[in-house]
Amino acid sequence: MGRHVDDRSFKPIDRQRYRNKMQRGLDALARMLADGEFSFPHQQMGLEMELCLVDEHMRPSMNNTVVLEKISEEIFTTELGQQNIELNVEPRVLAGDSALRLEEGLRAALRRADAGAHDVGAKIAMIGSLPTLRSLHFDPSTLTSNPRYSVLNDQIILARGEEMLLDMEGIPLADGGPERLRSYADSIAPESACTSVQLHLQVAPEDFAAHWNAAQCLAGVQVAIGANSPFLLGKALWHETRIPLFLQATDTRPTELRNQGVRPRVWFGERWITSIFDLFEENVRYFPALLPEPEEEDPVAALDNGRAPKLNELRLHNGTIWRWNRPVYDLVEGVPHLRIENRVLPAGPSVVDIVANAMFFYGAQRALTEQDRPLWTQMSFAAAEENFYAGARHGFDSHLYWPGAGWVTPDELVLRRLLPMAHEGLRACGVSDEARSRYLGVIEQRCLARRNGASWQRDAVARLEADGADRHAALAGMLRRYIELADNGDPVHSWPAG
Repeated sequence: MGRHVDDRSFKPIDRQRYRNKMQRGLDALARMLADGEFSFPHQQMGLEMELCLVDEHMRPSMNNTVVLEKISEEIFTTELGQQNIELNVEPRVLAGDSALRLEEGLRAALRRADAGAHDVGAKIAMIGSLPTLRSLHFDPSTLTSNPRYSVLNDQIILARGEEMLLDMEGIPLADGGPERLRSYADSIAPESACTSVQLHLQVAPEDFAAHWNAAQCLAGVQVAIGANSPFLLGKALWHETRIPLFLQATDTRPTELRNQGVRPRVWFGERWITSIFDLFEENVRYFPALLPEPEEEDPVAALDNGRAPKLNELRLHNGTIWRWNRPVYDLVEGVPHLRIENRVLPAGPSVVDIVANAMFFYGAQRALTEQDRPLWTQMSFAAAEENFYAGARHGFDSHLYWPGAGWVTPDELVLRRLLPMAHEGLRACGVSDEARSRYLGVIEQRCLARRNGASWQRDAVARLEADGADRHAALAGMLRRYIELADNGDPVHSWPAG
C-alpha cells in the first residue's frame, strides 16, 4: 500500500485486466520459486511503527502533515488518520548487537520527532489504540489527505455497501460489569485507531513455510503478553482491542456475506502452508481487487528476458489483505527477496518493550522452525486461531492451548517453554549474549509481574475512577502518566501504579 494510487474510479474492464495480470504474476512467482532466483545473503530484520499525536489535553492532534514538515525526515511518513504518523526503520542484520543499536536508533529518532511535534503543540504517544479518541474523530474528513487513502476508503465502502459496524463486548474493569461498544462509521477512519508495530524478517524461500507456520503458532502468545489497546471510544473492551477493531473497520462484507462464510480481508488464515506461493494464490483466489490498477510490465516476459519482475499487481493486492502474518515479495536494486511481516503487536509501551517483543518473536520463531517434529504438525490451525483471539481478548488472563502442555496461561507458557527456546533461537541467529539477555530479560520480568501495557492502563483507569474521576477524565489522566513513563524509557513491568 506504500505505492502511489491514482484518485479515480474503476471500470469492469479494469478488474478483468487486473485479475489476468495477477495470474501472470503467480505464474512468474512459481517459476522463480522453482528456479531458486531469490537473494538471501544474510538474515535481515526491519521494523515499522505507527504513532499517535496528542495535544496538551491528551486529545488527538489532527495535524500530522504539519508535524511531518517540522520533523523533515524520510523515515517518518503519513498514516491513515490525521492523528497518526509512521516510523520506518532501515533494514539491518539480525545478528550481533544489532538489537542494541536498534533500540538506540529508535530512542534518538523518537526524541527528534517529539521535538518537531512540540513545535506545533503536539506530543507523540506510542500506544496500540489512543484511548481519548471519540466518534467525531472517525469522520471521513479525518483521513489524511492522500489519494491512496481516499481511494481505498471509497472502494471498501463501495464493496460493503453500508456503514461499518463496530460491535464488541469488553472484559469487566475492576468490579464493574462488561462494557459494550456498538457504533457505526461511514468510512474506514476507525482503522486509524489501530496503531501497531510491524516486524519484518527476511527468509530463504525454502524456509518460508516453516517460519510462517511458526509465526502463526506464536501469534496468540505474542498478543497476550504484549497487549496494549484496552480502551476504545470510552469503553473498556479487549486487552488488545486493536485486533477486532481492525477486522471490523475494514470489513468489506455485509452481514449476509459474513453468514455465508466469505473470508474477511483482515485474516488469520485457515491452514498451515507448504510454500509462500500458497498465500499469494489464496489472495488471488479469494479476494476481489480493491485497487485494480494494472501496470505495463509482463512479469513472465521480464523473467524470459533475465530480469526479476516487479509483480506490482500481486504486491498491491497483497497490501489490501491484512493478514496478521503477511507474505512480502520485494526488490532491492532489482534483486528479489522474501519477507514475513508480523503485524500482531501494538505500538508501545516503551522502546525497550518494543525491541524485547521483537527479539522474543525472532528467537522463538527460529527455535520452532528447527524442531525435529514441527509444532504445527501437533496442533490444528483452528487451535492457533483460537489462541490468537483468546490472547487478544484476555491478555495475561487467557488460557492458550499448547501441545504437550494442554491449556496454560501465557506467562507460564513463556517462562517454562518459550523463553528457553527464544534464547536458543537468538543464539542460532548469532545475536550477542548482551542483547539476548537484555531483551529476553524484559520478557521474563514482564511475565513474572504479569503486567503489560493493557493491564497497566486498565489498573490506572480503575484507580482514577475510584478516586472520583469520570471515564473521560480518567482516560486523559492515565494517558498523560503513560506518556511520561514511556518517555522515561523503562519497561512497562517496572512502571509504578498509575
